[in-house]
Amino acid sequence: MSALALSVLLSLVSAVAYASGAILQERVAATTPARPYAPLHHGVWWAAVALNGLGATLHVAALAYGPLSLVQPLGALTIVFALPMAALFVGRKAGRTAWRGALMAAVGLAGLLALTAGTDSHSLDGGERLILAVATFGGVGLLFLAAQLVGRPAVRSMLLAGAAGVAFGIASVFTKTVAVDWTSDRPTVQVPSLLVIAVLAAGGLLLSQASYRGAGLAAPLAAVTVVNPVVAAAVGLTLFGEQFRYGVPGTVLALGSGVLAAGGLILLTTERLGASRHSGEAESSAEGASHADRSPEDAGPPFGMPSDAGAARAQVGEGVDVGAVARPRTHLEVEMRSGAVTGGS
Repeated sequence: MSALALSVLLSLVSAVAYASGAILQERVAATTPARPYAPLHHGVWWAAVALNGLGATLHVAALAYGPLSLVQPLGALTIVFALPMAALFVGRKAGRTAWRGALMAAVGLAGLLALTAGTDSHSLDGGERLILAVATFGGVGLLFLAAQLVGRPAVRSMLLAGAAGVAFGIASVFTKTVAVDWTSDRPTVQVPSLLVIAVLAAGGLLLSQASYRGAGLAAPLAAVTVVNPVVAAAVGLTLFGEQFRYGVPGTVLALGSGVLAAGGLILLTTERLGASRHSGEAESSAEGASHADRSPEDAGPPFGMPSDAGAARAQVGEGVDVGAVARPRTHLEVEMRSGAVTGGS
């Protein structure tokens, strides 16, 4: 097997591992209480962590055998694999809008990354790493705070998934920098960067887990899948000296690919918002039907009217004795007793 074919095979298996991990994460989010550390006590969540770790290891191995311009676009197949796998193994089917959005996001991302020409030998100095780390933690923190302020679960999910994608993307940038600068005689120099990688990777995993709660699988996974490499490519263009292939035409095509990917994410978000709205309307209709099915006896007397027990007790006032009529009538009956009118008993 050639190095290129091995790279493609490793990339495909990596995408399957990432998709499997995402499906398990979504299942954990749907079945555990909404507590911060609840997933940590769930064995399935640790299986998802192991699958994500396997996917990352295979992705790094694929980069060792193949070019970045090939391996990174293949990573976009994660969202394409995840939808049929979720339908097959856990019965979570996606609608046509979700499928269109996922395919648009994957194709746009693949086109964007395929047009990016990289330089593998470039690195970042200490000042650039510090600025990038501060900017990353600040941006992720702002997205997290914004997610806590919105009321719609789908929008909240996309903000959290975007924060996870940023964390994963910058973690990849630091990983590349460490790999370029690593020397066996000075390993301690890379300790700060390794700590940044560890914090961003763990934070990205927890943010992606939170993004699946109440939002399904397709939209959060697509957001992470798209934002992650796009952020890494943006850093590559600005700090690593990378550029788009084919000059001006390549730049135009790359911008069009970015718009296509963004349109796919918008479709996924609107599909989830529509599903949430229809679910709420169905619950309201079911609740209204349950009230309508109640019998008049269960509903009780109208507001301001006495109950039968209260009406059974005769009320005397102003010489008129008003009592409940034992047999049913369609009209009000008032019995005028002569003794009551004349004051007799």
